[in-house]
Amino acid sequence: MSAFDSEPRYPIGQQNFKMLREGNSIYVDKTSYIEKIIRQDSRYFFLARPRRFGKSLFLSTLRYFFEGRRELFKGLYVDSIDWDWKEYPVLNLDLNTDRYADPGLLDDILNRLFQQWEKKYCIIPTDTEHSQRFATIIKRAHETTGQEVVILVDEYDKPLVGNLNKDSNFEHYRTKLASLYYNFKSSAEHIKLVFMTGVSRFSRLSVFSDLNNLNDITFDDAYGDICGITEKELLDYFHIGIKNLAENRGVSFDEICHLLKRNYDGYRFAPGGSDIYNPWSVLNCLQKCRIGYYWNQTGIPTIIAETLRNTDDDLKKILNTRCDPSALVGLDLKSPDPLALLYQTGYLTIKDYDPDMDLLTMGLPNREVTDGLFKILLPYYVRVRRGSTEGVIRDILNDLLSGHPAELMKNIDIFFSGIPYDLKMDNENNFHNALYILLTLIGVKVDAEVHTSNGRIDLVVKTPDYIYIIELKFDRDSAMAMTQIEEKDYARPYLNDPRRIFKIGANFSSTTRHLDTPVIREVI
Repeated sequence: MSAFDSEPRYPIGQQNFKMLREGNSIYVDKTSYIEKIIRQDSRYFFLARPRRFGKSLFLSTLRYFFEGRRELFKGLYVDSIDWDWKEYPVLNLDLNTDRYADPGLLDDILNRLFQQWEKKYCIIPTDTEHSQRFATIIKRAHETTGQEVVILVDEYDKPLVGNLNKDSNFEHYRTKLASLYYNFKSSAEHIKLVFMTGVSRFSRLSVFSDLNNLNDITFDDAYGDICGITEKELLDYFHIGIKNLAENRGVSFDEICHLLKRNYDGYRFAPGGSDIYNPWSVLNCLQKCRIGYYWNQTGIPTIIAETLRNTDDDLKKILNTRCDPSALVGLDLKSPDPLALLYQTGYLTIKDYDPDMDLLTMGLPNREVTDGLFKILLPYYVRVRRGSTEGVIRDILNDLLSGHPAELMKNIDIFFSGIPYDLKMDNENNFHNALYILLTLIGVKVDAEVHTSNGRIDLVVKTPDYIYIIELKFDRDSAMAMTQIEEKDYARPYLNDPRRIFKIGANFSSTTRHLDTPVIREVI
């Protein structure tokens, strides 16, 4: 369909390329990546991307391409290339159909798929073992059609992701999948292409060691934009929807573009890749004509909150750090690294790359992700009554905006009084992590660990009318915190600012789980 159709159809949740094309829905043309794939010598590809980023749709596009359905590709890039459009046998192994709470679910799913393929290729099953049945299907499909087989595996790791905290189930599925995927090596003479997708590349899954020629394109610059929506694609394909959204909100086209960027942009999946918009959120936003946090509604894995709560690291440093690219690749679920876990699930992304040092700068992608992550983390640090999170945030925000520092500290104290006793508060990082989560959720301008010529300020919070300079001590003394503010002259860089300035010194007691009476002074 034309990018400027007057009534755009948004394919929300549509993962079938044929249905999308026949339904005249907007399709962001990613078929140039098919040419990249077929022109390479490699036959085995792996791509990791977070959930709801279009992996399943790309696999479906590959399916119909290799089935020779050229009519579906009319007007798309790949229709113009030199290709024979033969029909190849395609085995589509979709594992994104269940949560796999029961160890027998994978057997049931595979059995249904194998029965369909055995019927199609006139195979009488003589073995009940799934790995051997799969090998027979691959071989017979090649022999029957005279064409090598294309195997597409959607969410290869879904049975593992669904059992991250269940060791016995995890090991059961790991063994089953490794045995199944071994066929990609043992049946190589019958295979034209294997393309696997998933959220994580598990370091303990032997399929990757068996396939020593696997082409992992996850970090490849040439495939950095294969999923998601670039800014150019947003403007080319969704111009009408953006215009409608701007008119609905009564703002300019440029202003709504800024809001879309702030909320949904900011992902980068390769050092040299483009900034990427979350396709799920963009499609929902434009269809509903409302800015909202749609990706968050699809669920946040609890293992993220549990892993971050149990780490002794400073949360601010985890979410704003530099690392070697290799730190993001593997994931050992026996002891998951927070950085790799957050990146692979879409909560951290590449912000910059230093080629001389081979270092990536990592950070939170956008406001939607920040809000979703911190709201799921908040109850792990503070016992907030169901439904009261927004109330806590609203009260503290009102205090900040109204210039009421004493009330602000009272409400922050109420916030900290909810810290669970089973959360060790002998670790100062947990205290700072909880405050960092709170202030980030509030959405005001917060600078942490601000360096001055004389020291480092814990927090500087800025609103349109006020600046709050906050020094926080842990099991010490509020007066000591104020003395540090004044002796190091932390207010000096802000003296020419027309806003009113408050200095706040406070101390948190790990024994009482409360803030001691703060010392508050206004800069006159």
